[in-house]
Amino acid sequence: MQKSKGLLESEISKALTQWEKDFLGRGSVNVKTDIVRDMIVVTLRGVLTPAEYALCETKDGMLTVKRTRSDLVESGIDKLKEIIFDLTNQEVKNFHTDISTNNGERVMIFRLQNNYEKQLKS
Repeated sequence: MQKSKGLLESEISKALTQWEKDFLGRGSVNVKTDIVRDMIVVTLRGVLTPAEYALCETKDGMLTVKRTRSDLVESGIDKLKEIIFDLTNQEVKNFHTDISTNNGERVMIFRLQNNYEKQLKS
């Protein structure tokens, strides 16, 4: 039986939170996943530590935090792609991510090979 879109989005959120805890040592405060056409858009809130917020008070510190966090996520990209494949049976074509040093929010976008949203039940 095929899973509903909402259930799948919830499962992706839980899996990425667990990945954060296992790989980065701590998870986000809040994670929301949306499947839109050929994209899985994940918004993670509360990803920065108090020390990182303090570093972000200067431009150099902000750039360091963004670069370090980006490098950490990119070093785990193979596992992230595996998680998405295991849950959706879809290959990830491209991956994009950015973090806001203002509010500690990260966005991850997984681009898939085709319009996965069309294949799902609402």
